[in-house]
Amino acid sequence: MKKLVLSLALVAVLGLSFTSCRDTKEKTEDTIEDAIDDAGDAMNDAGDAIKDAFDDAGDAIDDAGDAANDAVDNAQESAEGAMDKIKEDAEDLANEAKGAANDALDKVQKAGNDALNSAAKQAKGN
Repeated sequence: MKKLVLSLALVAVLGLSFTSCRDTKEKTEDTIEDAIDDAGDAMNDAGDAIKDAFDDAGDAIDDAGDAANDAVDNAQESAEGAMDKIKEDAEDLANEAKGAANDALDKVQKAGNDALNSAAKQAKGN
């Protein structure tokens, strides 16, 4: 009887160990499949993050380009305004110089005429 009980116990232990290995193998396969799925999901998430980063970088580049264009336009407008102001100031200065030259010419002509008239009077008087 002892041999029968020991034999049954041995068969039970062997049966459990084989069943246990199969279950472990299936659990391991399930775990591996889950890990593969998780890795695939992580790769997809990383790809999406990279795409978003590139989109954000492209938007930032576009914004920087727009800002640079605006700055160039503003600088050009400022330069044109400054050039117009310089031109107006130069014209005003030229007109003032022309007026002063005409006044000086008129004074020189008057002084010359006065000198001629005085010389003519002296010549008649002598």
